[in-house]
Amino acid sequence: MSLQHTDLAVETLRPGDDGYDAAARTFFATGDPALVLRPRDPDEVAAALTHAVRHDLAVSVRSGGHSPLGHSSNTGGMVIDLARLDDVEVLDPGRRLVRVGGGATWGRVAAALDPHGWGLTAGDTTSVGVGGLTLGGGVGWMVRRHGLAIDSLVGARVVTADGALLTTSQDEHPDLFWALRGGGGNFGVVVDFDFVAQPVTTVHFGSVAYQLDNPADLLHRWRDEMRVAPDELSTTLVLMPRMPGSTPSAKVLLCYASEPGTAVADIDATIEPLHELGTVTEASISERRYSEILEDAQHPQGLRMVARNTLVPTLDDTVIAAIDRLHNAPVPMAIAVRSLGGAFGRVSPDATAFAHRDAEAMIICGTVLPDTATDAEVERALVPWRDVAAHGTGTYINFQSSATADDIAAAYPPATYARLAAVKRAYDPDNRLALNHNIEPAPAEQAEGPAA
Repeated sequence: MSLQHTDLAVETLRPGDDGYDAAARTFFATGDPALVLRPRDPDEVAAALTHAVRHDLAVSVRSGGHSPLGHSSNTGGMVIDLARLDDVEVLDPGRRLVRVGGGATWGRVAAALDPHGWGLTAGDTTSVGVGGLTLGGGVGWMVRRHGLAIDSLVGARVVTADGALLTTSQDEHPDLFWALRGGGGNFGVVVDFDFVAQPVTTVHFGSVAYQLDNPADLLHRWRDEMRVAPDELSTTLVLMPRMPGSTPSAKVLLCYASEPGTAVADIDATIEPLHELGTVTEASISERRYSEILEDAQHPQGLRMVARNTLVPTLDDTVIAAIDRLHNAPVPMAIAVRSLGGAFGRVSPDATAFAHRDAEAMIICGTVLPDTATDAEVERALVPWRDVAAHGTGTYINFQSSATADDIAAAYPPATYARLAAVKRAYDPDNRLALNHNIEPAPAEQAEGPAA
């Protein structure tokens, strides 16, 4: 069917238009959509969704374009690119209440909040979109100090699949608001988010690198140190890939987000034990503006990046041994073990759709293969990962580059999934928003439709 799309009053890019190629390409994939729409307000988002329904077009929603699944684009469908919805507005200075457009990036947010002495714990990268990261939960550099991004979220405006604009909060459409906090992009297009920002100007940020003589021993020492560390300290232990001819190495990435006025000597005393975990080859830690610690992400050309993750309630000896075996796998793997706990763990598991609040750590493995690698070749390369994943009780969807039935089951405990499916039935019964870690609508006879 040839579509002329003459009924659209929204900025539209088609194949061959200037800017189309960049809009169709995302960080992890390149698509070939029939249309890329760039709405400027909720009414234009609604018009885009109505058009997609009328012409039976698959819909991708693009915030920053960093979906590991490549779902920020598609082939033959519509991409709703939220780049024009990127305002950062202070609604209430006394409450530190800010409204952030669904198409803003975290770099833009950090820069806008910095003059106020505020920040939001979310993401590690400047170009990651607020929308995608928040809807998946939002693990950032102050996760132990302030929890997930969704733990600072107090409201959101959402255009649902039928074109309705809904304001959600604990008091308005509370079931939808609950689902948005960890349930991914299943329930509508979020045009803006209302957050309560944290007071933060500078943090102590950097890394400590080690000679990697014994990965298991280093993991044990790091784990024990993080179990007694204050909430202000968030760290990630990275085991660098074993490469022929290179010396095995590891590093701890750290962020210490202290209360204003904390003595530097006290901060140094907290960080100092990290220098004693192993043979230090390099250390670089400095006080920086929080807005300056997010990095620019680069995608290696000609390669396919693959990532898996799991959340473990306890980083015990069995799990550490499995990580050690993975690090010695035939395919070189980068392994990151991210400390959780603190504020992250003080939220009730049923308070948000992100339910795995008992996790002590998140384990992430990543590798790169030729961009011609098939899915079967990817799975063969990841066979050693299964030993680690078997110890996990959940996944973080923002770092998971697969979306099988097993992946969805790992992301949400059964009770959480059932509740999400009921919300999906209420707000997207035809599953128009399916390009994500998809939650199918509950059958009508099973759904306990939340108040709309």
